[in-house]
Amino acid sequence: MKSIISYNVNGIRSAANKGFWNWINQENPDIICLQEIKAQLADLDITFTSPASYHAFYHSAEKKGYSGVGILTKEKPLAVTYGCGIPQYDREGRFIRADFEGFSVMSVYMPSGTSGEERQGIKEQCMADLLPYFISLKEKFPYLILCGDFNIAHQEIDIHDPVRNKNNTGFLPHERAWMTTFFESGFMDSFRFLNPSLQQYSWWTFRANARANNKGWRIDYQIVSDNCKPLCKDSSILTEIVHSDHCPLRLVIDI
Repeated sequence: MKSIISYNVNGIRSAANKGFWNWINQENPDIICLQEIKAQLADLDITFTSPASYHAFYHSAEKKGYSGVGILTKEKPLAVTYGCGIPQYDREGRFIRADFEGFSVMSVYMPSGTSGEERQGIKEQCMADLLPYFISLKEKFPYLILCGDFNIAHQEIDIHDPVRNKNNTGFLPHERAWMTTFFESGFMDSFRFLNPSLQQYSWWTFRANARANNKGWRIDYQIVSDNCKPLCKDSSILTEIVHSDHCPLRLVIDI
């Protein structure tokens, strides 16, 4: 049985200053997938590069203070792959994968379109590129777990105000349709599978006291290949954990 955390920390050093490591010691997961670490490897001290009980791997963006992903794992991986092989996304540090005996885990940070049309275009190109990439990965690694911030709320239950947000990036009809196609391509949203009617969110804007009023979006996922479906035992959104504008997800899987 493995406990796998996915967490957009919105700056790993900022999260550490808010008690991230104390929480990790209490939670004691087997694997932690991080997104938006916002740090270069050279900027991270031994607390981050050699945390107690974990092997740590990071893929930073070339741009300082931006993007970046990581994987912390108790079990040493058989292999670690940095990036997805597409330079446009790899320069931004959006993917890292760890392969273990019998399964693989990837930390994913999809682009956001909130800063304008240019970034929305990059997001949509990434969506087009990623679907065949994920399908090909699944063929190579049949027990595949994709953890991360996809910057898309899939269904109306996944967003606090679906009517007013229907024309906003992250909830556009074609983005939601892409998620549906994704899930019909041999993948499963573990949280929605195990919690079919539970309305919980994983991200809240810092504006307008959104978190206190629970005006959020569920844009973070732990997506598994269909082979993993019978192995998923619990999937939770840990809304009470506050080190970031996102909160962590926890998947318990018998793998």
